[in-house]
Order: sequence, then C-alpha cells, then structure tokens
Amino acid sequence: MRRLDAHRDPRGLVAECSRSDRQIADAPRQWTLFTSAAGVMRGVHVHPRHDDYVVLISGAMCVGLRDLRPDAPSEGRAAMVVLRGDAPTALFIPHGVAHGMLSHAVSVFVIGTSHHYDRDDELGCHRRDPDLGIAWPVSSAQLSERDAALPPVRALVGRIAPWRP
Repeated sequence: MRRLDAHRDPRGLVAECSRSDRQIADAPRQWTLFTSAAGVMRGVHVHPRHDDYVVLISGAMCVGLRDLRPDAPSEGRAAMVVLRGDAPTALFIPHGVAHGMLSHAVSVFVIGTSHHYDRDDELGCHRRDPDLGIAWPVSSAQLSERDAALPPVRALVGRIAPWRP
C-alpha cells in the first residue's frame, strides 16, 4: 500500500497514481473502472496469474486480504485495509492473495491488472467462510449471484502456485 502524493487546492485534487520509475510489479496492461453502491461486496477473488493495482477515486471501502500463496512469508495471514477517497492510496495485491472489496459508501475505483482479463484467472471463495479469517465489519452485503455461490477457501488448495521471491 502506498499513500499517493496528493496536491490540493480550491479546484480539487491531483495525485499521480502510477509512474514508470516507481513500478512495484509488471506495468498494468489493463485498467478497469468500477462503481459500487454502499453495501456492495465484490469478491472474495484470487488470481493465480495477475496482480491488481487498486486506486479508490471516491467513496470509502475496506479491502479484506488473505495470502493463499504456499511458502510466502505471509502465507495464511489475513488483513483489512481501509481506503478513503479523501486520502488517495494505491493498493498492490499480488497474484495468489485473496481479496474482497466492501463499499461503505458509493465508491468509484480503478483496478490496473498485470495481464488482460481472463475468466480462467478469476477464482474465488465465499466471503463468510471462517477458514478465510477475514473479519468483515458487517454481517451482510449485496453480492453478485456468482460471488454468493463461491465455494469455501479449501476448494482453492493446490490452485495457487507457490511463492517465488
């Protein structure tokens, strides 16, 4: 996670989201724009190949994370990151790290990905699975039909490649 250097004046805000001299992963090959209503949950998803680079434009959301990469120094750890549009921040999510995004307010965000979208690189697990270990701040959320039907995290065992430094 990296706080963006924001420059504010009476007109608004300017912040560099990405620079070629500060890349932390492969340069994003695709950028996708999302809007979510308050109470919407996207995920929990995990990508075996592509990395995500998330920048919240406006609103507020929490991102639940769980490292599923075998042999990673943070394997099995879960975390919750809060993003707010008034505090511009870029969040890097490496492939193999499960993540779900819960919007607390109407939110606009972009996700840059290291590879073009590929349905075969879009795995997931149910957000309320206790084995996931993510403590969501609310008990219910609006989910897509697909996300509501995701299997438990144990269904992903063996589908995520071991971590390589």
